[in-house]
Amino acid sequence: MEGHDAHGQLVSFRTYAAVYGGLLLFTGLTVLIAFFDLGPLNTVAALTIATTKALLVGWFFMNLKYGSRLARLVAFGGIYWWLILLTITLGDYFTRSWRTFG
Repeated sequence: MEGHDAHGQLVSFRTYAAVYGGLLLFTGLTVLIAFFDLGPLNTVAALTIATTKALLVGWFFMNLKYGSRLARLVAFGGIYWWLILLTITLGDYFTRSWRTFG
């Protein structure tokens, strides 16, 4: 069972199986770290794992690796826009007077 990329080349089953195995591994790692109290690093670890999984899905299953430059540009634009919105939201959140640290 093999798929075709955007240029008609075959993508091997081994590649898809490796990416799938990586996704399962990272999902198991997410469940595993949920049982440990890492303090403020829990969020960092969970977001790092989620970002890695999102990159794997986008790069291989959504064919950004084999797709056109335009598809990569659109994906990068979406990520860039999300970072802008996240920065604005966190800037608002951390400058609230009711927010106490500690």
